[in-house]
This record gives sequence, C-alpha cells and structure tokens, in this order.
Amino acid sequence: MKFVSTRDDKNIVSFSDALLNCMPADGGLYVPYECEDLRNWILYANEKTSFANLAGTLTSALINKEFSPIICEAIATRAFYFEPVIHKLDKNLFIMELYHGPTGTFKDFGVSYLSAALETVLQMKSEKSILLDATTGELGACMAQALKGKKLVKSVLLAPRGKFRGMDESSFVWNGGNVYPIEVDGSDEDCHNLIRKVFSNQELVAKYHLTVANTANIGRLLPQAFFYTFAFSRIKKDVYGDIFYALPVGNYGNLVSGLYSWKLALPVNGFIVPVSENLRFDAEGRVMVMDSFVPLSERLKADPADPSNLERMEHIFKANSLLLRSFVYPSEVSDVAITDACKELFTKYHVYADKETSTAYAAAKLRKDTFDDDGAVVLVARNSPSADENFIQQCIGETPERDESVIKAFEPVRINKPAIAPDDSETVISVLNSLNLLRIF
Repeated sequence: MKFVSTRDDKNIVSFSDALLNCMPADGGLYVPYECEDLRNWILYANEKTSFANLAGTLTSALINKEFSPIICEAIATRAFYFEPVIHKLDKNLFIMELYHGPTGTFKDFGVSYLSAALETVLQMKSEKSILLDATTGELGACMAQALKGKKLVKSVLLAPRGKFRGMDESSFVWNGGNVYPIEVDGSDEDCHNLIRKVFSNQELVAKYHLTVANTANIGRLLPQAFFYTFAFSRIKKDVYGDIFYALPVGNYGNLVSGLYSWKLALPVNGFIVPVSENLRFDAEGRVMVMDSFVPLSERLKADPADPSNLERMEHIFKANSLLLRSFVYPSEVSDVAITDACKELFTKYHVYADKETSTAYAAAKLRKDTFDDDGAVVLVARNSPSADENFIQQCIGETPERDESVIKAFEPVRINKPAIAPDDSETVISVLNSLNLLRIF
C-alpha cells in the first residue's frame, strides 16, 4: 500500500516514508492511496484469531510489496500483547472495550503499533527517529510503555508545568529510558505552539526524522482500523442482519479508521456518531463535514501538535460522496439523553459507561430507524470507565472499581528540571540536538 497527501495527489510515498516524515510539505495528511480488497482475510478470521495475529495478517496484506509477512507479523506481535474485549449485551447490542492495554485507553493500540513499526523501519534503514508531542493526558503514559526496550526511537514530550502523569522515572532519558519530558511554564496551547514552530523548520524535521505519535501520523491511525475487523470476527456468528458501530467523535480518528476498514471490504453498514461542531447533518439527515465549505488552498496546514482527521474524512467523501453520505449517521444528543443512556447501560447490562460511551449509546438509540431487528450495534468504549468516575457517580450514584492500570496512568510525575518559557523553542531544539549528538540511542 502506498500513501498520498490529501492536498497533492502526486505526493505518493511508501509506508516507511509516511511514518518517518508524517507531515507532508504541502500541508496535508497522508491517507491510503489505494485500498486492497481484504475480504478473504477478514472472513477467514474467527473468534480464535488473536488481535496480534489479525493485525499481522492485515498489515502483511496491506504493505506486502514493502515488507515480508514475517516482518509484518513481528511488528504486530511486538505491539499487541493485549487486545480488545467484546461482550454481547443482548441480541442486538455488543460492546467493544478498547481499554485493556497497559494504561487503560484505546491510544495504547495505536502508540504501541506505531513505535513497533518505527523501530522495525529504522532497523532496516540503520537510522533513528525522535517523536515530538504534547500531552496533558494519557499520551505520556502510553509513550512510556510503548517505547520500553526500543533502541532507535526516542520521545520528547511537552506538557504544562505539573501536568505530566503516568510515567515511571526509569522511562526518562537521563535514567536510561526513551522519554525526555519538558515542562512548559504555560498552557496546553503554548506547548502546541512550540511543536508547530519546531515542525515549521523542515531542515530540523529531516535531520532528526522528527515525527509525531498522535493521529497526524498514519502509522498511529491505521491500526485502529483493525478494531472493527476484530469485532466482526467475534460477533459474525451471532448476527444475521446489518452491523453498525456507535462511537464517540474525538478527533475523528476512530471514525476515519472505521471508514478505512469498510474500504478494505469489512462487512459493515454504517457508523453512528454524535454531532459535533464540524460534523453535522443536513435537512435530510445526511452527514455534512463543515470544513468542506472552505477550499483546501485557503486552509492552514495540518496541525502536527493537535490534529483533526476531518480532512481525511473529506478525502474519503470526495471519492465516494453519494455512498458515504448515507454511511455515517450523525445524531443530535442532549445532556439528558446522555445521562439516561449511562443509567440504562448500568441498569439493563451492568455496564459502567463513561460520558463518551454514554453519548455514543444515546446516539445509537436515536438512530434505531437505520437498522432492522436482525441487525446489531457495536458500542465502542474507548477509555476505561474508572477514568471518568465523576460523571458515572453523578449518573448512577456509584463508581466502578478502579483499574490498576488507570491508577498508575493518573499518578503525577515530578520532573525535577526547570520549566521552560512558553516561547522557548531553542531549548526544545537543543534537547533534540543533544539526543542526536550524544548518541544515546
């Protein structure tokens, strides 16, 4: 599989190049140039197929002209020692839990796959790379876990003072680890601006093979398409009608990866999502991407610090407009409906649902007209409910038992180094340079 920029159909690169230089110079984002028909692979998988095996097989089928099947299997095996959990709640409803990784969030899957793929590519090229990201949440914890034992990949992470969490001190570069955390005496946006400034220097990006671990990198996004194939392998014997996935919007990465899975021939009839500022529906109930009203030539470049995947969705719509506009089902969900959904999931199925999952379930309930009695909805739960205790407590009056992984992921971390000024990009660059010159890879 090759990848092409959303803003230049002549900018076609390999999987390796898309990982290492994830931000096209034209300002777009990389997307699959062509999608293979993987129906035979998908239909072959069953409830005995592990997520790692499925991911390795699909990776091999996708990029077989670049990597051998053995290498693809190795990437997946190194990445996935954990997998999603699928529960059947009733005849027409399933839940796919994506939070059984080391830090209790779906991001574990993408970050782990990306780091394993990067390490493999760098070994083949005899090179090294640095990931530069901002975090105020679980990304730092995910990075610390995913980069353990890696020899050729380091991470420089920025966060506002006091906001780092979920990382053991052994993960830090100065203690022999792979993460160099930098506290910023400012806000989230100050961290993002520092990253944007560094990435605006193409010479630096090339010098350090500078890339990101967020979904601007297609290597972080692509493995999320495997979620849907895995769910299908678990439910196909129980479902005789249409299959829909109900999921939260986030930065649209899970929705876009779901659409990619459909393009790869996964049997799926649609995706149900709550409306958002940028994803709405018209008078006939068909999906609209609001950014589409602004020509690409008049937009800012894709953001390496805080990406949105709407442009990738637009790219899919452009090629399959009429079909896909009846394939994504936005739903206007009220706060009352979200609370009621949380209560119903608990009282009917004893499921503790965070606000995101409750919102997706509420959206599915409002779209019951889209599927028949033999069909099914797979509810996508991205993060551990114990990470959203306040919302659950307010809805049902009790909270789930806290997962050990989530407890660790929320533990604050002391950096014991001075915070940098909000505009101090020179210090960030000096850290990148020190990682390179000191050969601590």
